[in-house]
Amino acid sequence: MHYKYRPVGVCPFNLEFDIDDSSKVTNIHFDGGCNGNLKAVSKLCDGMTAAEIAAKLAGNTCGFKDTSCADQLAKAVLQADAELGK
Repeated sequence: MHYKYRPVGVCPFNLEFDIDDSSKVTNIHFDGGCNGNLKAVSKLCDGMTAAEIAAKLAGNTCGFKDTSCADQLAKAVLQADAELGK
């Protein structure tokens, strides 16, 4: 399933990825934000399950913000996984 998510409280305005029936996340792409850092996060998380991504990234903050791009990715993959009925 291709999933689109609108991040909240961070610089990127769009986040997209694919998630399969085994909860594996691939093809992560952020629009906006710190391009190099988000490409790195995307590559590092490619092929991980939603639970693995959330375990590593949930709660990560950016500067004075209560969230971060990584935290938003964790929220997005968990939401997508829930929609798959996991």
